This record gives sequence, C-alpha cells and structure tokens, in this order.
Amino acid sequence: MATAAEVEKLNESRDVRKRWLLSAPALTIIFLAASGPLLIVLIYSFLTPGPYGDVVWKFSTEGWVSVLLERDIFDDTLAFASAHLTIFWRSLKLALMATVATLIFGFPTAYFIATRSERTRDIWLFLITIPFWTNLLIRTFAVLQVIRNEGIVNTALINLGIIDQPIQMLYTDFAIMVGMVYVYLPLMVLPLYASMEKLDFRLVEAGYDLYATRWQVLRRIIFPMVKPGVIAGSILVFIPAIGAYVTPSVLGGGKNMMFANLIELQFGQGRNWPLGAALSITVMAIVMVALLVYVRNTSGSDARHG
Repeated sequence: MATAAEVEKLNESRDVRKRWLLSAPALTIIFLAASGPLLIVLIYSFLTPGPYGDVVWKFSTEGWVSVLLERDIFDDTLAFASAHLTIFWRSLKLALMATVATLIFGFPTAYFIATRSERTRDIWLFLITIPFWTNLLIRTFAVLQVIRNEGIVNTALINLGIIDQPIQMLYTDFAIMVGMVYVYLPLMVLPLYASMEKLDFRLVEAGYDLYATRWQVLRRIIFPMVKPGVIAGSILVFIPAIGAYVTPSVLGGGKNMMFANLIELQFGQGRNWPLGAALSITVMAIVMVALLVYVRNTSGSDARHG
C-alpha cells in the first residue's frame, strides 16, 4: 500500500512530465528558430571563406584570428587589425555614450510623468510611445534633416547670427550618437517610469523635512529605489545600440562604421563569411556579458531589499 507522501510525489512527477510534454512544441520551435541559426553561424566561423562568398567546408580558425589580427600580404606575419579595433572601440564608446545620454534625458522625463496625476500619466506615456509607430529608417532620416548642413539647427543658428558657416554635424560620431539617443530614448523612459511609479514619495518628503538637499534626496532616496529601472533601461538601450546598423549607415555616411556595418561588409563586399560569422558571435558574447551583469545586479538588489 502506497503512503500518502509517495502518492503525492508520484502525482507531482506526472504533473512535471505533462508540463514538459505540453511545452515540448514551443521549446522545439524556439530551438529551431533561435538556436539553429546561431549554431549555423558558429559553424561558419570555423570554416574557410569561399572565393566568391559562401564557405568552403574545411576547418579553419582564420575567421577568429582575423577578428583582432590581420596577416601581412607579403610575409604572412600577424599584427593587430587596427581598423577592426577602431570600429570595436567606436561601437562600445557610442553605445555607452548613448546609454548615458538617454539616462540623463530619460530620468527627469520619467520622474515628471511619475509625479503627474493618474489621469494624465497615460497621456504622457502615450506621447512617449508615439515614435515607435514610425519606421526606424524614417525616424533616422528625420534626424538627418535636422542636423544636416542645410537642416533646421544650422539654418536657425545662421539666421540668429550665431555662426557664419554651417557646423558639420552629419557623418560624424556625434550624429550617430544623436540618432541613437533619439531612437532609443523611450526604451530608457519606460523602465524608469515603471520603477518610479512604485516609489513612495512620502520618503522624498521625509528627506526634505530632515533638511536634505535635492541632490542628497536624489542620491540617497530616489536613485537607490529606482536602481532596477536604471539597470533595465541601460541594458535595453545598450544592447540595440551596440548592434545598430541603420543609424550608423544613414548618419555616419559609411565613414563611421560600427559592429553591424562591419559584419554586413564581410558578408557583402568582403565575401568573408567566416569572419562575418566570428564578428557576429563576438557581438553576441558582448551582449551576453551585459545581460549577465544585469541579472547579477538585479538579483543582488532583490536580495538586499528582501
């Protein structure tokens, strides 16, 4: 005769098997649609480039070597690939700068929305999400029209007599960063607002009652309590920013390439698919590190706040 504990354990194991069986189709689709293509890219990174693109099914680590190094065409010696390193650094720098800039602009925006009445919050959130209704390429071209030599900014500065000649903003790193800040700003505002909405503003009032300055209230009360939103927004901005393709292509003019542009070049004109695959895996590794940092910080924050 089975005991009650054994029967309960048997029922739990049956429930677990049923859950796995029910989720098997979805897990299979996820594996084939996500893991499958990534596995193909990983395999391609260890093959030999074909003469006209594609790959030759011969094992080679040259694609991974070429990520950071390049061979001399005469004596076959290795040296650091300065062009790749420059693009790597530009991608990381602009992604970090865009993340910081969206945080600077997004934090007061989210705070403003969170401190409005409940009746008007939805209206402000609706206005924040409006840019998502427009195609990314159209939004990028809108930024181009604003910062080009004959655009709104330069025309206004010339008419006001502040400058005599247009300021060259287009096709620079500055233009790329401005475009990414404009495109990804809502991704920073929404997580920050989600955290600030739960903030107990009575603590802010208590801080002022104890003669704390605005900076002290921000640093010691508001920021620690909305830190999960800051981390989430930073990750949501950093990940697409480091892999941005459309914005650098349009606003960088092909001279200021980033990760995604370099990858596209290898699969296109460069006809070096293993190198393009290795670069793709490298970007994915950077994104995974950023996600691990996010998970570690959020889990630590949750543990500290019970």
